[in-house]
Amino acid sequence: MNPINRKKTAIAIGAHPDDIEFQMAGTLILLKRAGYEIHTMNLASGSCGSSKHTAVAIRRIRLQESRQAAQILGAHFHKPLCDDLEIVYDVKTLRRLAAIIREVRPSVVLTHPPVDYMEDHTATCRLVVSAVFARGMPNFRTLPARRPGQYDITLYHCMPHTLRDPLRQRVLSGAFVNTSAVQSIKREALGAHQSQRDWLGASQKFDSYLQTMEDMARELGRLSKKFRYAEGWRRHLHAGFGTPDDDPLKVLGKDYLINTAYERRLR
Repeated sequence: MNPINRKKTAIAIGAHPDDIEFQMAGTLILLKRAGYEIHTMNLASGSCGSSKHTAVAIRRIRLQESRQAAQILGAHFHKPLCDDLEIVYDVKTLRRLAAIIREVRPSVVLTHPPVDYMEDHTATCRLVVSAVFARGMPNFRTLPARRPGQYDITLYHCMPHTLRDPLRQRVLSGAFVNTSAVQSIKREALGAHQSQRDWLGASQKFDSYLQTMEDMARELGRLSKKFRYAEGWRRHLHAGFGTPDDDPLKVLGKDYLINTAYERRLR
């Protein structure tokens, strides 16, 4: 492996403030306990996440909440790049995100699935995949300019909301991470996003956003047939990123479970 990547680093990149805490934070905490330096980043500011605050006010509130959540997780925090519903696959955003990837030099990247219930999530996934792919390309300029580095990265996609795609079809998890031991920290981090209590209830019919997270984690735990609470992951194709056998989440040991039913579908 290239010496540039000796330090074990993981980054979770979500679309909005609270996306990471909903679906990725448990795995991130466990990676930190396994010796990884961890980072969090939301591409969007959360500017549309309120029915009572102006965009200027809610941006400020949600930035503070995101910083607090990162502190609870013990993660380095990176500022958003744009506003809600303005995450689009364009060159400027890609250059800015690629600069973050080159700065952090992660070996593990956690992000949204390629298809989800809203376009901000899908666009975030596309941008992350391309930013990682471009990490070692000297002719691709980043904003600001950052030195490229060619090394292995493994991307993992979390499960879509409701565990279904936009056409209502069930999505299988490729692997499960046991988050039972860190569920209380995950809940505390999500609870830092206090501005979302009323908004998610009004806009997406989440009676309690904390309970919604708990229910999703419990359902994934049930599907694992082993864990009480879990997060689900699908590993991105290795081509352009690493080797076919790269699966660094295996460092989590007994808290990491491959879904054999999913693996059989890949053959």
